[in-house]
Amino acid sequence: MLIWVHTNVSWHSIGNSAGTDAGELWEAGVVVPPQPSVSQNTFPRLPLCVTLPLKRLAATRGLGALAPPRLLSAEKYGVYKSFKFSCISDRLHFAILCQKPKSGAANTHYFCIDDELVYENFYADFGPLNLAMVYRYCCKLNKKLKSFSLIRKKIIHYTGFDQKKQANAAFLIGSYAIIYLRESPEDVYRLLLAGNVSYLPFRDASFGTCSFHLTLLDCFHAINKALRYGFLDFNVFDVNEYEHYERAENGDFNWIIPNKFIAFSGPHSRSKIENGYPHHAPEAYFPYFKKHKVTTIIRLNKKLYDAKRFTDAGFEHYDLFFADGSTPSDTIVKTFLNICESAEGVIAVHCKAGLGRTGTLIACYIMKHYRMTAAETVAWIRINRPGSVIGPQQHFLMEKQAELWTEGDIFRAKLKENRNIAVTKILSGVDDISINDAKNRREERNYSDEDETNCVTQGDKLRALKSRRQAKATTTSPLTVILQSSVQKTKTSEPSISDCTDITKRTTRSAARKNSLKSQSVPRTRTVLR
Repeated sequence: MLIWVHTNVSWHSIGNSAGTDAGELWEAGVVVPPQPSVSQNTFPRLPLCVTLPLKRLAATRGLGALAPPRLLSAEKYGVYKSFKFSCISDRLHFAILCQKPKSGAANTHYFCIDDELVYENFYADFGPLNLAMVYRYCCKLNKKLKSFSLIRKKIIHYTGFDQKKQANAAFLIGSYAIIYLRESPEDVYRLLLAGNVSYLPFRDASFGTCSFHLTLLDCFHAINKALRYGFLDFNVFDVNEYEHYERAENGDFNWIIPNKFIAFSGPHSRSKIENGYPHHAPEAYFPYFKKHKVTTIIRLNKKLYDAKRFTDAGFEHYDLFFADGSTPSDTIVKTFLNICESAEGVIAVHCKAGLGRTGTLIACYIMKHYRMTAAETVAWIRINRPGSVIGPQQHFLMEKQAELWTEGDIFRAKLKENRNIAVTKILSGVDDISINDAKNRREERNYSDEDETNCVTQGDKLRALKSRRQAKATTTSPLTVILQSSVQKTKTSEPSISDCTDITKRTTRSAARKNSLKSQSVPRTRTVLR
């Protein structure tokens, strides 16, 4: 049989391979259908074409220096049905197949997660899959690679022709290669693109046309930097806790940076279910926040509860309101960063749904202090809390990237030069630095939380969608929903919070600003999330 090999530049004839038939092909290659632009007369006896991965050709200029690989049966591999086939490692492969492969092959083991790990969308968004799904996939794949019964088999993760599922499947195997095989994001992305296959970019959770594309490479860089900075550590990751608390009825919150940031849906004045979405009173969060050393609450939406309920329990509370679906002013960004840089414990941030405004400001902190790009930051936040950063907020972060990187450089330089000076004094110095020129300075608008009164906002819609989609999945979810509520009715204006007495009230450098940001009310109910 005459075998042709494509080097992503041109087709090359290897020559006749003795002792093979039309069912044999080169192990090193990626199988693709014949290219329409190439005449069928070019390879008259070739039922398949083989594309060598770029990684295999990096050290050579031509095929002459490439040692002939071992031949394997195409039927055993199942790649005669393949649209794309990538070699991730010696045993691990990724394929896009036209149809489900036959089971029971002697040298190969196929598996697919397309219908097992499924993204729960808000509107037209479809990924990337969340951190719990990445974890479960990695556990599944590690188990297969270590299985005694599969020790001599090639492990092939395959997906079908659904382009959205292709992107999520590629994201999972690429993340595995970065986390466990220590491959670089660029190398993984290059392998997955072998054969001139492209993947759909991910989009935001807004309704309407997408104007910002998040690529697989952005996601891979996010995973890689999360490993580098200690955001991601599957040795200590609690997947059951993640899946429990991200549900609306259990608090609807996620860690974005361990021991630093929690993003959560906004509490309500009392625990209730409204439009299918379960609201939780501030007291519901106290046990978890106390256990995990949360010291600061930042509210970005209109006042639906009295901040005094948090401050009386020993938390610091700040209000930085800006309109739902909009972008923050430079003053709000600066104030938010100063609060976070001054806080001595974990910071819990919320807007209405805890997605758009919350994700945007946390992204500003990450970009400043870790020098991640806007796209990488958005990718990481969405992997932790799907649906975060919406519409114009994506472009806002792109515009702020250079400015925040510069501010971060100045911040770190001052810390390095003044190691013996109190951090609060350094922060005061940074406050006085202005790097905005007139061209880049945005016009600031004064918002009032009355703008969100008596109207359905983007946050309302997103919370309702999340509650409905999770309600549908409840019957198939392996996670037991545990929500214990206790309503205490008292004649006095203050509730009993006996289990939170060990949270003492703290004072920091920024306490002077607190009084102007506080609000007051009277709690009536108490619901505890467990």
